[in-house]
Amino acid sequence: MNKLTIEPSGGGVGAFVSGIDLNGKISADDISSVRNALGDHGVLFLRNQKISSEQHIAFAEQFAEININRFFTPVADYPKIAEVRKEPDQKKNIGGGWHTDHSYDTDPAIGSILLALETPPTGGDTIFASMYSAYETLSDGLKETLSRLRATHSSRHVFGPDAPRFKEKDNDIGDRLRNADTATQDAVHPMIIRHPISGRKALFVNPGFTVGIEGWAEKESKALLEMLYEHAKQPEHLYRFQWAPGSIAFWDNRATWHHAVNDYHGERRLMHRVTLRGEALAA
Repeated sequence: MNKLTIEPSGGGVGAFVSGIDLNGKISADDISSVRNALGDHGVLFLRNQKISSEQHIAFAEQFAEININRFFTPVADYPKIAEVRKEPDQKKNIGGGWHTDHSYDTDPAIGSILLALETPPTGGDTIFASMYSAYETLSDGLKETLSRLRATHSSRHVFGPDAPRFKEKDNDIGDRLRNADTATQDAVHPMIIRHPISGRKALFVNPGFTVGIEGWAEKESKALLEMLYEHAKQPEHLYRFQWAPGSIAFWDNRATWHHAVNDYHGERRLMHRVTLRGEALAA
């Protein structure tokens, strides 16, 4: 029997998990180890996992209840799985730009388990950033300031009917996103959170969904947030994951950002994503 091993990625975030086969029964001890590793490393990478949709769902449900995404088109016959797809004739991808999924929800999703089914010959990588490292490398004075602040997050400008992406002339998102009229979510979270698994402090703002700082003017918010974003994107916080069919990335939204690189025009990329229901975040 293979022994579960967890090896740091060698970059600024993440670890590779081996010695686990999602086709078979996974012990409670291994699930506990994976959960703790997720909290420690922020994102876990697995290779060569040729699993069915049923197995994908079953693996996810060992960590938490599944959160059915309101905006992504589901996989046929599997409403718990969201389809992340780009066809050869499409220019826009889903997940481009730095973001943290579901930060616009009052109880943000724990994270997602993304399975690669079809990948381009080159390109289509996902870059992850550590919000532990981003926080830990701030000055003590800025840490103290941020510890007293809360930020507002929203889905409206990304998924709502008035979102800029839907007004662009070259928009070809089409049926890959849906339910724009339900994009009414707004939430306020501490800018520095304590991670529910690891207990470590993490920066919790992101360029995709954070729209301002509570009690601050727009100009003031923009200046501080942009400085934090530039800091968090520095190379020492990052790891770039290269996909292949059967690869999995299991990330924690409370500890990471991610950015799907859109550099494979003319090729097809098909992924299945299961998202885990989360909880309210505390400083």
